[in-house]
Amino acid sequence: MAKVTIYGTQWCGYCQSAERLLQRKGVTDIAKIDVDQDQAAFKAMAERTGRRMVPQIFIGDLHVGGFDDLSALDRGGQLDKLLQQ
Repeated sequence: MAKVTIYGTQWCGYCQSAERLLQRKGVTDIAKIDVDQDQAAFKAMAERTGRRMVPQIFIGDLHVGGFDDLSALDRGGQLDKLLQQ
């Protein structure tokens, strides 16, 4: 299973929804990077993604975007393929 990284905050409902969706898909190891109190992590996320909103989700090295993007991949049948890489 591909490594999954989520940049997010503890209070973000979309971050929690993304994590639940991934867990339903069988992902047990999610690297969570909390950018709420860590300015260096926030800056790294913004530089890596070009975005300043959370969550920002990576499957392996592929930036898939936020929760809406992750959900769209799931609905389109592409998420399982990405997770199996």
